[in-house]
Amino acid sequence: MTPAPPRRLVDIFVLNLALADLVFVFTLPLWAVAAGQHHRWPFGRVMCKISSYIIAVNRFSNIFFLTCMSVDRYLAVVRLMDSHVLRSSRCVHLTCGVVWGVSLLLGVPSLVYRHLSEEDDGSSCIDDMDSLFFKAMILLTGFLTFMLPVLIIVLCYGSILAKLRKHSISAGNQRAEARRRHSLKIVFTIITAFLVSWLPYNVFKTIQVISSMSDTSLGDAVQENLSRGLIISSCLAFVNSCINPAIYLSLDKHFRRSAAALCLNCLGHGDAQHSYVSSNSFSNATSESLGSVPSRGRLFSLTQKT
Repeated sequence: MTPAPPRRLVDIFVLNLALADLVFVFTLPLWAVAAGQHHRWPFGRVMCKISSYIIAVNRFSNIFFLTCMSVDRYLAVVRLMDSHVLRSSRCVHLTCGVVWGVSLLLGVPSLVYRHLSEEDDGSSCIDDMDSLFFKAMILLTGFLTFMLPVLIIVLCYGSILAKLRKHSISAGNQRAEARRRHSLKIVFTIITAFLVSWLPYNVFKTIQVISSMSDTSLGDAVQENLSRGLIISSCLAFVNSCINPAIYLSLDKHFRRSAAALCLNCLGHGDAQHSYVSSNSFSNATSESLGSVPSRGRLFSLTQKT
């Protein structure tokens, strides 16, 4: 039998994140066909709206669930004694429900204000940039789904690293310090991936909206470059939906062992009912970074609780 890691509450966020990505993947063939036809949309108005809505909901839910995961790790490591209620199974499920509800609600403007632009050589599925309300919603969602999450994620992981640093110093051994540095590498990589994935899209989109709201003429060349930038940055933004597992796989030994166990179970070489694997390897990196001295006992248990 291939052993599998115990189930943790953070796995609930991971499962919901995976569900959002899976639904998003179903829309990719449509956009691939459109891209192959020079961004002409051959699937009609209804599919234009629905696929755009799914992408918007995926965008919001992905960022919110990543933020929830960082808050969960903060509570587990820094505020364990004060977080029993917040880290209960009921509260986590309620949080997931709220995230889905908010994401579905914030995606409605994309459903309403996405339309087909009729041109001589075909139709394009684009945003209705004539609506002042829609442009205001773009700016609002840019704040809610980028600036605010970045602030929360940086604060949470910064507090975690400060806690680990304090513990490694008090522990006074080189092994604890080495593991703290490894945790720092994982955290820095996660935050960098998040910023690299989403910063260009938010910058291009904000420039587009502000120039439209102020009736500023950017010129044909600038408009063309802006449109290209939005296309490229949109693709880059969605890379974030799949890059975190790659980060964990390359940097965390526990995640690699868990992935190997899952593959063996899927191939029938293990007990399928024990094949649940957590994708949040930072919790394991956190627990590993606490050293081997006796005083690590309470902190070590932080990331192992459900």
